[in-house]
Amino acid sequence: MVAPLVLTLGEPAGVGPEIIASAWRALSDTGAPFAVLGDVRLLKAQGVPVNEVGAPSDATGVFARALPVIHHPAPAPVQVGRPDPANAGVVADWIERAVDMCLSGEASGLVTAPIAKAPLYAAGFRFPGHTEFIAELTADAPFTGTRGPVMMLTARNLRACLVTIHVALDQVPELVTAERVCRTARVVHEAMKRDFGIVAPRLALAALNPHAGEGGALGLQEIEVLRPAAAALRAEGVDITDPKPADTMFHDEARATYDAAICLYHDQALIPVKTLDFWGGVNATLGLPIIRTSPDHGTGFDIAGKGIARPDSLIAAIRLATEMANARAGR
Repeated sequence: MVAPLVLTLGEPAGVGPEIIASAWRALSDTGAPFAVLGDVRLLKAQGVPVNEVGAPSDATGVFARALPVIHHPAPAPVQVGRPDPANAGVVADWIERAVDMCLSGEASGLVTAPIAKAPLYAAGFRFPGHTEFIAELTADAPFTGTRGPVMMLTARNLRACLVTIHVALDQVPELVTAERVCRTARVVHEAMKRDFGIVAPRLALAALNPHAGEGGALGLQEIEVLRPAAAALRAEGVDITDPKPADTMFHDEARATYDAAICLYHDQALIPVKTLDFWGGVNATLGLPIIRTSPDHGTGFDIAGKGIARPDSLIAAIRLATEMANARAGR
């Protein structure tokens, strides 16, 4: 039997507590069990039955009737919509403890509710975000294959994987190197097999320039970097296309021809994902010793506590993590 997932509460003043409660309501009858690591008081305030548990494994017996919570209290009072740097340390602690649960096998995967960067930075947090922090926490754990992290955004039948992430657009051309493209593609190729059960993954490589460079008239990156990288990958046994114009890669017929797209910069991946399913997109981290997914949205301070935050993306993230955990377990 696959172990339950563990969910981290995220920024306690944001929408995390309420979307977790809503996700439990939606999944309690039919979904795979999960336990929440965070402050039990914040979850009891959401109006759902809560059962305090000691470990993710305890979630199995109570999940159908109550939300299982591993209590790890926030040190400062939480005011909805107003993050407090005094609670930043516990936000990081929740993530670190949950990662340890995944590494030990207590949990089959990690789903992270959104965090707020500003209070974390104010408290001395030195990582750009979740992805880099979790990569650091798992850096010494055994792992077979090409190590990430690689960010994948997914919606419906689109898996869009990023070579560069949060960088200014004018920096992208110099960062799109053959080494980065090849490493990203290797991580994705292996993850499609390991985490999604796809025996022979098909990857589509997006071009950087309009019309894939128009034979060099609109840019040379396709000729000098991307085509040689794709050829080298095919020589290794990775099924990947030459760079394709991004404006023709994401319609229904095109998506049916590949299992994952290798995208070169943030908006190249995020625009089609959010167009396909604005509310239900998921952020997953590939190439780690653990499974990690997250809703593809932020903390929602402006709507926190108003009862209008939608749990669609968190529910999709839980379902994706369950799917990936089952694939890793060979189920």
